[in-house]
Amino acid sequence: MKLISWNVNGIRACLKKGLADFLSSENPDILCLQETKARAEQVELPLEFGGYHAEWNSAQKPGYSGVAVFSREKPISVVHGIGIEEHDTEGRVLTLEYPDFRLVNVYTPNAQNELRRLAYRMEWDEAFRAYVCDLESQGKPVVICGDLNVAHQEIDLARPKQNRGSAGFSDEERDGFSKLVESGFIDTYRHFHPDKEGAYSWWSYRAGARANNVGWRIDYFSVSQKLEDRLDSADILHEVLGSDHCPVTLEIK
Repeated sequence: MKLISWNVNGIRACLKKGLADFLSSENPDILCLQETKARAEQVELPLEFGGYHAEWNSAQKPGYSGVAVFSREKPISVVHGIGIEEHDTEGRVLTLEYPDFRLVNVYTPNAQNELRRLAYRMEWDEAFRAYVCDLESQGKPVVICGDLNVAHQEIDLARPKQNRGSAGFSDEERDGFSKLVESGFIDTYRHFHPDKEGAYSWWSYRAGARANNVGWRIDYFSVSQKLEDRLDSADILHEVLGSDHCPVTLEIK
């Protein structure tokens, strides 16, 4: 099974930049998108999406946030959000249940400049971790994917010293991801590439950051430990354009 996750920074914009061609060439079993910035009825999907079952969770605020999942197999059930009203207005989580696992597509809130939203971000981290741990305790393993808006270790961004304490690389956010790992979830990219440097999934639009590979790895596939022996590969498709993020992949037996 091939899964792809991509923060498209606006699905309508990304469709104009080759999203349908990408879907056709990669042919994933499941495609998870973040920051769709649209409701389903606002998006005219091309024919390449015809073989997929679509689920959307959009923000109440127009043109903001939002996630969507396109899967070959129709899910058994779908849950929008994490069941906490204060966290469920921005369209950040979709959970799809399949026969062998549950898939959680997430777009984690950004702590923002000067960490002005850090307090909320940490409340979110705790609530989200409790949510996925509860799902895992129900028996089926869990696959988490999406833009988690944190570079976990210094190896996960090009300029760790300059960005220490910045949004996405604060001690609090990094500790939040560590707690997710300690709760029993594997960072699949580091599972296969523990020492790989220069592996990033997001680049600022400023100052030629992408051309110079001055980036951050903030997009993940994290899975229950019970899936470890079924992991086949995890990758970052850094050559794929269309957004300030690139897609990340997971292949699982």
